[in-house]
Amino acid sequence: MAKKALPWWRHRTMLVAVALVLAVVVVWRVLPASGSTDIAVADIDTGAVVRAPFADYLPVRATVAPRLTTLVGVLSGGQVETLSVQDGAMVAAGQPLAHLGNPELRLEVLTREAQIAGQLGDVSGQDLSIERNRLDRASQIAQANYDLIKARRELGIRQQLHAKGIVSDAGVRSYVEEAAYQEKRLAQLQSGNAAEARITALQEARLADTRGRLSGNLAAVRAGLDALVVRAPTGGRLTNFVLQPGQTLKPGDPAGQIDSEGSWKLEADVDEYYLGRVALGQKASINGARLTVSKVLPAVKDGRFRIELTFEGSPPAGLNRGQTLDTRITLGSTAPALVAPVGGWLDAGGGTSAFVIDADGRHARRRAVTVGRRNPEQVEILSGLQPGERLVTSNTASVKGAILNLR
Repeated sequence: MAKKALPWWRHRTMLVAVALVLAVVVVWRVLPASGSTDIAVADIDTGAVVRAPFADYLPVRATVAPRLTTLVGVLSGGQVETLSVQDGAMVAAGQPLAHLGNPELRLEVLTREAQIAGQLGDVSGQDLSIERNRLDRASQIAQANYDLIKARRELGIRQQLHAKGIVSDAGVRSYVEEAAYQEKRLAQLQSGNAAEARITALQEARLADTRGRLSGNLAAVRAGLDALVVRAPTGGRLTNFVLQPGQTLKPGDPAGQIDSEGSWKLEADVDEYYLGRVALGQKASINGARLTVSKVLPAVKDGRFRIELTFEGSPPAGLNRGQTLDTRITLGSTAPALVAPVGGWLDAGGGTSAFVIDADGRHARRRAVTVGRRNPEQVEILSGLQPGERLVTSNTASVKGAILNLR
């Protein structure tokens, strides 16, 4: 009697083959594919790509600073004798802040004052001499004029007597000569006076110039003593004023600074990514106050550059130097765009690639993307992604492969 054939699943060979196939499938399902990385879904953040309004703005943390800071310098060296104000005080322009002592400078100033005073005395003496000569010349002209009048009067009398035959021709001739002499004498004096007046005017102009220069030198010498008084160059709040009695200072040493009180600006450090987007004249806002970007310093330090913002109108009340404020700078208008959430993925690939999640949600594959503008919540997608797709927004810098196995 022939044996009944066994079912295929009873054959050992078939069972081994099936077991091997199942093992391969399990291994394929369990082990990651070449170039892929396993990651737990709970350890990553994801976000959707959508088309939505994109607000083009930049939030910055700004610091309140005086709009104008004026340095206080030492004009003349010396030793601090007295302090007139304390650090942090409100001062007016020209107000004394400190008095310095310098005996050598005082002696030098007194010596120079005496020298200049002597020179001014010489100039005054020359002025007096010129004036005396002018008076003498005027007196001579006046006397000559009087003598001429007198000679003409005598001549007139003799001419009348001559007409009556009382005086001879010879008696009249001497008076004619006297009158002619006095006329010539007066003319010479008047001509000489005109020439002397021109010379005197030139000399007086030179003396006036010398007097002006000597007076200026005297004022400058006396100002040397006034330079021993450290004064406020402008009004405001005095800061960094750390002078001490007995301290020795040299010309040009800093003595402090004066901040414009009530007139403020904001300073902020901005990520270098925005260096080409932040420009002069852009508007900003803070607590209802409007500001304008007034200065952009393009030097990058530690990946950041500095900007300054000034208030349009009066700044808010209660601001203090060093206070920090959240400021929003408007870079452009709000408009619809394809956007994705910001996150560590922008730092990981520099915004050039992203891990896009498959439709089944079990894998995420690296894909090249191009990003544009960004704000704290959104980044503009220019290419590489479509609306409705999801991507891994966590930082994936440590992932070397092109596939993420989501577990």
